[in-house]
Amino acid sequence: MVYSGDPVLAEDLLFKPEHSLIEQSLHSRMGATTTNGDGFGIGWYGESPVPAVFKSVDPAWNDENLRELTTQVRTALLFAHVRASTGTPVQRSNCHPFRHGRWLWMHNGAVFGFHELKREIMFAVDASLYPDVQGSTDSEALFFIALTFGLEDDPFTGVARAVGFVEDLAERRGVANPVQATMAASDGTSVWAFRYSTQHASRTLFHSTNVAQLRDLHPEVEMLQTLGDDTRFIVSEPLRDLPGAWREVPESSCGIIQPGDDEIRAFAPIRPARVA
Repeated sequence: MVYSGDPVLAEDLLFKPEHSLIEQSLHSRMGATTTNGDGFGIGWYGESPVPAVFKSVDPAWNDENLRELTTQVRTALLFAHVRASTGTPVQRSNCHPFRHGRWLWMHNGAVFGFHELKREIMFAVDASLYPDVQGSTDSEALFFIALTFGLEDDPFTGVARAVGFVEDLAERRGVANPVQATMAASDGTSVWAFRYSTQHASRTLFHSTNVAQLRDLHPEVEMLQTLGDDTRFIVSEPLRDLPGAWREVPESSCGIIQPGDDEIRAFAPIRPARVA
């Protein structure tokens, strides 16, 4: 889940919605796994341009520190993730979101064949970035490949080149359909959310609709009265069954939450150039 808008308590975002992310960690309706209990993490922007991160290997529904922390953290931009491991160890460094400088990153899905591709993927990470890799997941590897390919200067192109690099490598190594991904990245000002898979059958991803219009449609929903007009959510599955509140992010696209008008752009990987 990504939240962007007026500063609100993290508790209101994570625990209070009808089908909150904490509820989804136990009873996901649309995810690849029903239970996501292999750790969790939140990242948020506050007084510093560098975001804070809190992670744990405990299940999100059973972590008293998370409940305590979220009653005090007030933020205008929050990343939150519950994890179901795709094969790498359950450890804090493998929990999302991942952080580098002022950037946050999280990923649902997998790089299939990562065990076979890992050596070449990690060797492609820029030498100046490599010491900052902390865990062993395909998700963090994808983040650092995107950083290598320029995510900090142009997130859209950096991610397109990262996905293209993985697909090209997988093709050369005989790995079919390597990328399954919904991804989010932020620099604290804007958010880029991607929905893409090699098979063009990606995991679910939704964005919220106009809050001012929803207030008129659903005056009975108290939560809507507390949210500002610039509120945006990006979620793997809706936080509440509310007609008109959610729209699916199109397949092979990138949604951008930014100052001014938001944007949805078609997304396609950029393969590495090869000399004949």
